Amino acid sequence: MADPLTLFTSIGLSEQKAKETLKNDALCSALKDAIAQAQRVLGVAGVDKATGTLLYTMASRLRDPKRLGFLTDHIAQRKICTELQLAAALEFVKSHPQDPINQQEFESLCGVGVVITPEQIEDKVEKVIKKHKDQLLQERYRFNMGLLMGEARGGLMWADGKMIKNEVDMQVLHLLGPKTEADLEKKPKVKEELTMNGENYKTEGYVVTPKTMDLLKQHLEFTGGQIRTRFPPEPNGILHIGHAKAINFNFGYAKANDGICYLRYDDTNPEKEEEKYFTAIKDMVEWLGYKPYEITHASDNFQRLYDLAVDLIRRGHAYVCHQRGEELKGHNPPPSPWRERPAEESLVLFDRMRRGLFAEGEATLRMKIVMEDGKMDPVAYRIKYTAHHRTGDACSTPSFVGSLEPLIILICLCVSFRRSSYFWLCNALDVYCPVQWEYGRLNLTYTVVSKRKIIKLVEEGTVRDWDDPRLFTLTALRRRGFPSEAINNFCAKVGVTVAQATMEPHMLESCVRDVLNDHAPRAMAVLEPLKVTITNLPEGIRNDVRVPDFPANEFMGSHVVPFTRTIFIEQSDFREVMEKGYKRLTPDQPVGLRHAGYVISVQKVIKGRVVELEVHCCSSHEAAEKPKAFIHWVSEPQKCEIRLYERLFLHKNPEDPSEVPGGFLSDINPNSLQVIDSALVDISVSKAKVFDKFQFERVGYFALDPDSTADKLVFNRTVTLKEDPGKM
Repeated sequence: MADPLTLFTSIGLSEQKAKETLKNDALCSALKDAIAQAQRVLGVAGVDKATGTLLYTMASRLRDPKRLGFLTDHIAQRKICTELQLAAALEFVKSHPQDPINQQEFESLCGVGVVITPEQIEDKVEKVIKKHKDQLLQERYRFNMGLLMGEARGGLMWADGKMIKNEVDMQVLHLLGPKTEADLEKKPKVKEELTMNGENYKTEGYVVTPKTMDLLKQHLEFTGGQIRTRFPPEPNGILHIGHAKAINFNFGYAKANDGICYLRYDDTNPEKEEEKYFTAIKDMVEWLGYKPYEITHASDNFQRLYDLAVDLIRRGHAYVCHQRGEELKGHNPPPSPWRERPAEESLVLFDRMRRGLFAEGEATLRMKIVMEDGKMDPVAYRIKYTAHHRTGDACSTPSFVGSLEPLIILICLCVSFRRSSYFWLCNALDVYCPVQWEYGRLNLTYTVVSKRKIIKLVEEGTVRDWDDPRLFTLTALRRRGFPSEAINNFCAKVGVTVAQATMEPHMLESCVRDVLNDHAPRAMAVLEPLKVTITNLPEGIRNDVRVPDFPANEFMGSHVVPFTRTIFIEQSDFREVMEKGYKRLTPDQPVGLRHAGYVISVQKVIKGRVVELEVHCCSSHEAAEKPKAFIHWVSEPQKCEIRLYERLFLHKNPEDPSEVPGGFLSDINPNSLQVIDSALVDISVSKAKVFDKFQFERVGYFALDPDSTADKLVFNRTVTLKEDPGKM
């Protein structure tokens, strides 16, 4: 036998593919054995490129080496001639590991001996075109051609997909003629208006069937035409800023139209669901200012969903499949070899699925539909053999739940092919089909919101938990001090568009400043204290200074802070050496104290490094000249911890390999958190409650953290007072 490289290239492998194969000992050995066996049947020159491709595919995908000879023999004898037949054969031997193999059943399920002629393809496509002729003439090239492909394939299971596509393209061209300028124009967007008198079937894309009007009438009798929406989160993680947009859209639209909105937990993945997520989701919805009309669960409908799945099989629209999902993906994928399985057989198998007689993932229920993006037969139903926390049973996981609630509108993330498959499923079952509106996802730069990646950040110790204030989960934003009103305002500014929106964090922070400026009372805090002794005030003196909560509007309240002989100022508000443009305290330059009515001037600098100042004070009315600046201060303060936050990631798009080749975990900002454990704050905040917000004058906006204790308050910086131009 020739050397392996020559052997592999002789059956049609490229030199590069042959060299890659040589690096895999198991694959190399299996392929050599398969070629040797095929050459014994066909002769050395008889293994052409088509046969060689099948042998390579078989050797690379076969998991049970003892079936190598069996499958090779069928390929060499031209019983298995196509990739589609080979895929069916591989699935058969995988699901039948025990000897002996039932030869008749194997050949029947793999299409052995089935020949599809070009004339058969032509006849089938002609029937499909005739069925949809009126709609094709009306919509022309905007018609979903995938529908034609799917129906043509339905009766020609073992036909070559490329031949079917070519025939569809040719017959469509013959019917419609070449594309005109109008065909090439982008489809104009039609504003989707929903009226209260039941005209939602007129919405763009809505599929009308002979039963549509009766179903709509029944639906309107139940709802009275009231606007009804739903927010359907999965309770396997914490909501993030993108969910805030969905909450505002669903709840906000219903509220604006005197309607109602359901909070419906999509609890179909019990392995990852925890009670804390259910609770946190409800808390966040209510924190944003919305109250669900009713809280429901996908699991409320498990039995009805199972019954509908059975009905779908009986109607001939679904089948039990043993093929993995990845084998039905890609452009123009081959149909599943089980697509034409009789309904009675699928019903029996579906019952076995429910009773746990298949290994998990070994069987799914697929819908007979080709979607606009080319994917074929999406999964309608799968079973998780994990006890569900609400039902106690193995968890059935359907793909579509929305129509089982009495909704008028179904608002969801924009994935265009989902709309057609959703309408198809509702119509296939003769159930009412709510209008579906799609919107684009909201993303922010300098962050990640993927549940898997946030879990990784927590596990690696990069962040403390889901509510770490450096994240953009809603619990994290609340903990950092972002007001819910600011988040809602941000979502309103972003708007609702089909296009995906990627925004800069400073746009959200700007909304936060706008709200906090009007609603966060003022206080004074010193982050890096410098002790100041006022030498011309007597020991024991203590005056009350009234500080307005909102200096721009003194009618909004005030608080009192003490003023004594010892005060503390920021280290940065004193410089021992005067610099040009510096307006605060120096040995030669006095400074005013905010709200106190005093001006202080330095008498003595006490050193190691500067550790204390001795100053003289006078009334601002007695000062020789008005000071150039007024600084904040504290007296008899309370010690506190201050946490200063910066962006968690260094690059705008930490998930983009071209921007961060090492992955998002390599892009962590080492300065994203600075803890100041000996800051001082005035006593006006001593009775603050968790999440209370303040503006610390001249420093920033801060919120009280849940880590606070009676002995030590902890404040998170929400945002700085002004936007940092470097972050724009």
